[in-house]
Amino acid sequence: MSTSTTETSTTGEPGPSLPELLLRLHDTGADVPAVDYQGSEVTWGELRELGEAAERELDVLGLGEGARVGVVLGNRPESVGLAYLTLSTGRCLTVFNPLQPAERLTADVLRTRPPVLFAPADLWEFAGFAEAAARAGLIGFAAEGRSVRRIDLPAVDGASSPVRAAPGVAVELSTSGTTGPPKRIPLAYRQIEAALGSVDGHMTPGKHERAPFTGGVVLITTPMVHIGGMWGVIQALVEARRMVVLPRFTVDAWREVIRAHRPRLAGLPPAAMRGVLNADVPAEDLASLRAVIAGTAPTPPELIEEFQRRYDVAVLVMYGATEFSGAVAGWSLPLHRQWWERKKGSVGRPFPGVGLRITDEDGNELPVGDSGVLEIRTAQAGDGTWTRTSDLAHIDADGFLWIEGRADDVIIRGGFKVHPPVVAAALERHPAVAEAAVAALPDERLGQVPVAAFEVRPGAEIPDAGELRAWCRRELLPYEVPVRFLHVTELPRGVSQKVSRVDLLALFGQ
Repeated sequence: MSTSTTETSTTGEPGPSLPELLLRLHDTGADVPAVDYQGSEVTWGELRELGEAAERELDVLGLGEGARVGVVLGNRPESVGLAYLTLSTGRCLTVFNPLQPAERLTADVLRTRPPVLFAPADLWEFAGFAEAAARAGLIGFAAEGRSVRRIDLPAVDGASSPVRAAPGVAVELSTSGTTGPPKRIPLAYRQIEAALGSVDGHMTPGKHERAPFTGGVVLITTPMVHIGGMWGVIQALVEARRMVVLPRFTVDAWREVIRAHRPRLAGLPPAAMRGVLNADVPAEDLASLRAVIAGTAPTPPELIEEFQRRYDVAVLVMYGATEFSGAVAGWSLPLHRQWWERKKGSVGRPFPGVGLRITDEDGNELPVGDSGVLEIRTAQAGDGTWTRTSDLAHIDADGFLWIEGRADDVIIRGGFKVHPPVVAAALERHPAVAEAAVAALPDERLGQVPVAAFEVRPGAEIPDAGELRAWCRRELLPYEVPVRFLHVTELPRGVSQKVSRVDLLALFGQ
């Protein structure tokens, strides 16, 4: 009986390092448009000038190769310039999420403690943020346009010592993970270089010489603080392609970008794909597209079929994670042409250099076609040993991977991970809430959405949904806020006294 392991080999010799690839851009003409942002063109010279200003400050502080460089990484041109500076010089890009509520952002700064932090000027105006930076022992800079400006931080007692270096690490991304509270994932240069080689071998792009920042554009429509957006920036810089950066995704803004720049390839998470369909975007507006890539969340085959029928555009599903430096399996256009009708619902085949296998709960490998826990072996994950995921899956006889669900209770809302304990803890900080429990309801557009049930403290008035929603918006990221709130006398529990999620969802069904 054959086992479930499927593995593809790499092709060719190891290529240049990531810094070497990026430094090819250094002498690009200063007037060449590199980034389109909110209707304005940002030239390569402007990005380079910002990077050089930041590098001068880092050199004065003795922060060379391997040094951690903190950046509050919003979707804006300055983020691209600072990412280029950091990665082209072998430093470590330590990313902070500007979408976080202020308390969580400041706590992240205190916990992570890079030696320097670049952030938008208006963020430094919040006293709590500046004080947190001072307590972390770091040096702050405002990055705006072409320049950086050192921030006068308040004096504090007992400041911490920053963690200055992370040798060999290219990016430290904060992720919610799948098995616990948010954690910071270090991605080594060799991991990203392996990922670049795997994607290059999988997609087999055309090889030809062209001037930097010409050819097809790369759309950066997802947050750069997540692996999808970060990967888009890195790949665009490596391939010397012009970027179109959206501060946030909206159907209208995305459609206008497609109409204006006529790309052949674009990313479109499942929730955004549903949004495009619901908005009834005319097919002629998307006529340039040959394919869209969907990879931040499970994408229902029915949604893919509807999109492909409406727009005659192939949907290429990808599978990956932050820990794997991005995608490790997926579809390509040749695979789609040959196999889609027989394999719809699969997330494709492994990329070059990636091994997949299915195991039981004890780690024993299962036969082809059997369902179990997915394990992955790839240089993109670091040491090249088998890594156990939280996904339930099977691999068929043709080497296609089928994801069947998750082995834990994480909620995937439109591609973003929501941990029920994090949301419940936020609700329980409300003065009237004694205990809360959170679970996932299926949603046609977003895949899943969180809902919450709660008990109130003795003698407390029952807060209404509007009050709790406003409370959660102050405490949580936007996608973590539950869509429904249900007051119950007692949360449903099993014999172990743990909340029964099955019974909890049944309450919402009633």
